[in-house]
Formats: sequence, C-alpha cells, structure tokens
Amino acid sequence: MTPLRAPLARYAERLHRAAGDTHHVASPLGAWLLLALTGPTATGEDRAALTGALGLDPDDAAAEARALLAAPHPMVAAATALWERTPMAELAAWRAALPEDTERGVLPDQAALDAWARERTGGLIERFPLDVSPDTLLVLANALATRVSWADPFDTAPGTELGAGSAWSGRLSRVLRTPPFGHRCWVAATDRAGEVAVHAVPAAEGDDGAGMLVVSVAAAPQVPAADVLAAAQELAVAAATASDPGRRSLFDLPLGETPLWTLREEPTRTYADDGREERATAVLPCWSAQSRHDLTGAGFGFEAAARALGRLLGLAGPGFDAAQSAVARFGRYGFEAAAVTAFGRATALPPEGVARVAELRFGNPYAVVAVTTDPAGGPWHALPVYSAWVTDPEELPADEAG
Repeated sequence: MTPLRAPLARYAERLHRAAGDTHHVASPLGAWLLLALTGPTATGEDRAALTGALGLDPDDAAAEARALLAAPHPMVAAATALWERTPMAELAAWRAALPEDTERGVLPDQAALDAWARERTGGLIERFPLDVSPDTLLVLANALATRVSWADPFDTAPGTELGAGSAWSGRLSRVLRTPPFGHRCWVAATDRAGEVAVHAVPAAEGDDGAGMLVVSVAAAPQVPAADVLAAAQELAVAAATASDPGRRSLFDLPLGETPLWTLREEPTRTYADDGREERATAVLPCWSAQSRHDLTGAGFGFEAAARALGRLLGLAGPGFDAAQSAVARFGRYGFEAAAVTAFGRATALPPEGVARVAELRFGNPYAVVAVTTDPAGGPWHALPVYSAWVTDPEELPADEAG
C-alpha cells in the first residue's frame, strides 16, 4: 500500500469538510503536495503541526511529493513553480531540494500568473488562485490537469429515470446511462455511509496500461456529505486494485424501490452454478463544478509552513495566503479536471435460472473520486487525484444527445 493513501484520505476529509455540503470540486492531492514541499523547512512546534497536517514526517512527505512529481502519471499533467520577488540566499537549500522540474524565477505579475494557470491546465482554470501584491515575497504553486475519454462512452436516458424521489428528474430532460459493457456498478456496504450505490468508469488506457478510474458513490439522503466522501475515497482506492470492494449480493437485498435503486427479479438463462445471476446498471447526470478553497485555516498546515519559511528569512510572522482553484466536468464521453494550488494541485442455451437486476440511481447529491491506476504498481497507483460532491447536475449537451 502506498504510504500516501491514508494521510491523503485524512487531508481530503479535512478539505471537503471545510467545503461543506455545497456543490464543489477539489484536489486534496494538489494541496497536500504543495504543503509537503515546504515541510523540510520546519522545526519545533511548526514541524509538529506540519506532521499532523501531512500525516507523515515532513521529510518523508517531501520525498513522497518529489517522487510523484518527478514521474507524473500519464493522465495527470503536473507542474510546480516557485517565484520569488528577489532570490533569497536564506532559501537556497530549500529551493535546491524542490523537484528538479520546478519552474523557478522572479515573481511575475498577476496577468502572467493567470496565464501560467491557463497554460498548465490546458485552459481549464482561467485565473491563478492568489492575488499577488507588492509585499508578496514568494509564491509556491502546483497545477494538476486531466482530460480523459471513457473507454466505453455512456448511453443516454430520460431524466425521469433518476426516479420519482429525485428533485433532478423533473429538471433534466436527458441523463447518462451505463452502456452494456465496460462500466462497473454495484451496491457496497461501507462503515461511514452504510449501503451505497457505486459506479466506476475507466478512462481509455495509454500504451503503458496506465489509466484513471472515476468512481461515483451515492448514499441515503440523510447521510452527511463528509461521510459519503470519506466512503467514496476508500471505495475508489480499493476499486483500483480489487473487483467491486464491499459488494453486497443483490440476493441479500429486498426487492423493490429505494431512493438509490430499483431491484427486480426476472427469469433468465445463466451458467451460474447456483442458477442465480446478478446484473446492475446505473443512471447518472452530467455535472461540472468550479470551486475556490481557502487553505489558510490551521488544519491545512500552511500557517505552520509560513512560520517555518519566515524563520529562515528572519521574519517574525510573515503574512501568507494559500488557496486552490479547481474545476471538473463529467459527461457522456469523458472527464476533465484541473486544480491549481498556491501558497504565498456468451452456443447453446444455458440452463434456466433467475437473475436479479438493479438499476442504481444517482438522483440525489453524491460523491465522485477520480483515482489513477498503474499496472506496474508505481507511486501513482490507486491514488485519488480529484474528488467532488455533486449537488448541481447539468443537462446533457445537445451535441451529445444523439
């Protein structure tokens, strides 16, 4: 297990809890990476605070961050930059220990920072998350960006198939339906969110087999967003390495209608030894989100990082800012997301049997986590990169409805 997964899960919960149950997207990984790069500068109480925020010793966290950034995942473009008002000799050792590909230079103006954000995210993020002022000494930033196509695109369905209990069903005329093959749908049991509906869709893989799995998780309406997001993080990581983690047999669930699925039984022909077959499909809305997250709270660790850098510079308490801008879009043909984080990321008929068929419904607020995969088992394998809480779905674009 990659040592980063547990610390990142805790950091993700902290970030999403701060964002609340409003429609949003974030990259906890982007924020964690940026914080990790500052860790080795800290001593004393600041080092203890950073250890708590990072979930790892700061030197170990920095090593993990450097390893990830030195060999970015094929489906996650990554960039890091450090800009200084003037080169400061006191920061020479820290600067030299940053990832080799870190851009370095004189602090640019706001327009140039905005252009950097656009260029490093392929135009997904228009503005840099921080505003620089004349008293800004340095800015450390990273950018993560993803544009992937589904290996098997969605079909479409009427919005009413989200179910009568969904407020979205009357608002959306067309939604997404899983195709006959290529997507994974199941009901899972979780500790934090109870029984949940899960949908996992893989992106088309590169020549090296590396990919991305986007996992959507819906729980009962009364389950707090923080608990659904935490369960989604666990399921997404597990789904990248195992088949349908937490899966409940449909034959263990009652037939009928719930806010999350409809379960029916029908005759079928099956090769299953016990004559019982299980199938599941899913309907989901398109969605997009754009968010800005203030990372100045003590729980995010940047306050301690600011103090640590301040001590190197002989400054008692330098003012600081830390923020992340994140965007994402989930549609019929693919997924795109980006974050910029700144501090200052089947020939014969088989025997007769019975099948239970479930249609999972993502018709109420639900969680989404995008996790990278690497068959070689590198540091990016099963690593959550983006996560979202979906409360504001969108209409299927007219050019995708055919």
